[in-house]
Amino acid sequence: MWNTSTETLQVISISDNFLSGFEQPPVVLPWVNLLAFDLGSNMLLGPLPVPPPSITFYDVSGNKLTGEIPPLFCSLSSLKVLDLSTNRLSGMLPQCLGNFSDLKILNLGNNSFEGILLQTYTNLCNLRMIDVGQNKLHGNLPRSLVNCVMLEFLVLSNNQLTDVFPFWLGTLPKLKLLAMSRNGFYGGIRNQETNFGFPELRFLDFSHNNFTGEFPSAYLFSGISLRGITLNQSAYMKVNLNYGSGSSMLYNYHFSVMITNKGVERYYKFIQEDFAAVDLSSNKLEGKIPEFIGNLKGLRLLNVSNNILSGSIPTFLANLTLLESLDLSQNQLSGEIPPQLNQLTFLSEFNVSHNSLTGPIPRGGQLCTFVVASYEGNLGLCGYPLPNTCGNSQLLPPSSNEHENESGFELDWKFGLAGLGSGLLVGVVLSDVVITRWPEWFIEIVGMIRLTMGEGPEGRMGDIETEFIGLCI
Repeated sequence: MWNTSTETLQVISISDNFLSGFEQPPVVLPWVNLLAFDLGSNMLLGPLPVPPPSITFYDVSGNKLTGEIPPLFCSLSSLKVLDLSTNRLSGMLPQCLGNFSDLKILNLGNNSFEGILLQTYTNLCNLRMIDVGQNKLHGNLPRSLVNCVMLEFLVLSNNQLTDVFPFWLGTLPKLKLLAMSRNGFYGGIRNQETNFGFPELRFLDFSHNNFTGEFPSAYLFSGISLRGITLNQSAYMKVNLNYGSGSSMLYNYHFSVMITNKGVERYYKFIQEDFAAVDLSSNKLEGKIPEFIGNLKGLRLLNVSNNILSGSIPTFLANLTLLESLDLSQNQLSGEIPPQLNQLTFLSEFNVSHNSLTGPIPRGGQLCTFVVASYEGNLGLCGYPLPNTCGNSQLLPPSSNEHENESGFELDWKFGLAGLGSGLLVGVVLSDVVITRWPEWFIEIVGMIRLTMGEGPEGRMGDIETEFIGLCI
């Protein structure tokens, strides 16, 4: 291929292989009319090869490239995609990158870039995605970002940025994802005098910062997906690109994101258009959980752990019927756990540990299927799965729709074991009600758990089944 005419070759696409570099590493690629250069997910070493000014698509993500971005990159004004993510690149960001009017994807994440963010975005900005997460960048957010009115995806996480909350980003009408975790952002997130309300925002990650004061205002959560307005559930967040002339040069660039919760990382290679998540954990937010949260019926993930929230766990959280993960741990919440939360039949992660909760853990549904760690650190809590039992006067009766609502991580593997013993009939009855509701990724995890737990002796399986059925249902 390297002998192909330097005048005719337009596309090089050799991604997802084990290439380690060029036979004779070029400083500048020799193909003068090259449009697309895709060597992502290889094992390339050395400095960044510089493409010709004709280049529109440049992807060398997922390699081991080192050094700085060469100044010659400032001549690549035809770029539509520049993806240098997940390498070992360092140095300052060339400020010229903010001036490319054709650029739609700028992904510099997971490197060792330092210095300040790109400061100048012109009113010709067409960027749809900016990812500078996991670097060593510092300073404030540039207000010129308001010129990027097409921006959908902004990742700033894992840097050393310091600024107040950027209310002015609410002027961006298409912004869907805003990730600012693990920086030094500070101050309140209450509504200022503004008419802008983040109309498309559906993924908010402000965790591990220094935000203070009351819970953020409702205007921040006005996005259509958060409110449960139906979108195309089969569609994924992506940008459709044409890096040349003709239908053969069409390309879909999919957005992806990593969610970390208590040290567990979950990577979403593809993000569904209707996926909605809010992570405000590890700040200094205080006060009660506001009632408008109960209107965010599109939420799949809600994490407000490690703050100073007080009051009781509100019953309106049961309105979030699509919720898969709920973390309220490490706050100052008090009172009893509402039995209405058993109605959250998709819930596979639940944590209310290290609060001041009291009373029995509700039976007859999701809530007694989680592990002890989900409830520990609440001296007044009792009932399964905690070792301290409740008095008869404290026990809450099972909810009326207990069989409809039984699901969850812990229940499934014990339910699977029960199917091997005398509880087969119960397993068959419940499976028709429950199994069609589980997300595909949850079914895959359950499969692995069954294989692991199924290695024990048959006698122990029977013991587990009896204990679980008796205490939880």
